[in-house]
Amino acid sequence: MIMLGIETSCDETAAAVVQDSIDPSTRILSNVVQSQHRQHRPFGGIVPEIAARSHLQHVDEVINAAMSDAAVGFGDLDGVAATGGPGLIGGVIVGVTSAKGIALARDIPFLAINHLAGHALTARLTHDVDFPYLLLLVSGGHTQLLIVNGVADYERLGTTVDDAVGEAFDKSAKLLGLGYPGGPEIEKEAIKGDPRKISLPRPMKGRDSCNFSFSGLKTAVRNKVRELRDRGLDERDIENLCSSFQAAVADVMADRSRRAAEVFKRKNPEGQHLVVAGGVAANLALRGSLEKVALQAGLKLIAPPPALCTDNGAMIAWAGLERMAQGLTSDLAFAPRPRWPLDPRAPAVGGAGVKA
Repeated sequence: MIMLGIETSCDETAAAVVQDSIDPSTRILSNVVQSQHRQHRPFGGIVPEIAARSHLQHVDEVINAAMSDAAVGFGDLDGVAATGGPGLIGGVIVGVTSAKGIALARDIPFLAINHLAGHALTARLTHDVDFPYLLLLVSGGHTQLLIVNGVADYERLGTTVDDAVGEAFDKSAKLLGLGYPGGPEIEKEAIKGDPRKISLPRPMKGRDSCNFSFSGLKTAVRNKVRELRDRGLDERDIENLCSSFQAAVADVMADRSRRAAEVFKRKNPEGQHLVVAGGVAANLALRGSLEKVALQAGLKLIAPPPALCTDNGAMIAWAGLERMAQGLTSDLAFAPRPRWPLDPRAPAVGGAGVKA
């Protein structure tokens, strides 16, 4: 089967064509991503109206480029998938409407994909990972630990009680006068700094739950920046602060994941994998800390290539193939959703909002 996937939930207009071949290395036929970083950089963050207008302007050309790169025609498609939420609703509407139009014109199935499920299932696109597995989902909008029992079966073990980790990266980078997006900028500066030079808190570390918290860490960075500015903040200070911040995040991630691995192995003794997905999963320091956690827990760490950690159409197309193989197609009356939890049974967490 061949699937077109469309992703427009945030600040990337993306489309890809994926096939369900046995060999993971031959599954992605094309993967086109048009970033909006340049438009949002002057504001230090994403402006929803700008994002929606950019998606509307570029979605057709991105879809056509993906089809051309894959050397397939619309008549070759077995289905078309699009992110149906969660995300910035203006952009989600653009992608869903485009996918519905193609599905209706070609009389093929339409599949509305939960954006988080796209990230969650990427490991099965790039590697042969069996269910169940433990997932650490880390992005600008979400920070969660989940057990992935199946294509449409998720059990949330923990979530952030306030900010998502990607949000903490972006806001800390803005406090330091670095560029957007903040994650890659902080990682670049952190390599040159000393992670022991500046003391920062490790929120929630050692707690019995698997939840996260990053607002206190972000506040600590802000206070430290103010303190250093009083005596003259220089480049070396920025490098050390980035390195200390990144080390704090890695410590928290490792501690929370270690706790979740204990729960996962107790529930699923046969489970073999710890998967990290989402934009922050591209951070090499984070991957290094999670390697140790996986080894100690008797699990194998699976991290998709960096290009497939950030938002892309390939993950949406693959999730579409996985769902279609189980007959889980969507009605054309599907309404785009700004919020769409992976585990609707999970209890609400105060302060988490859409990040739960």
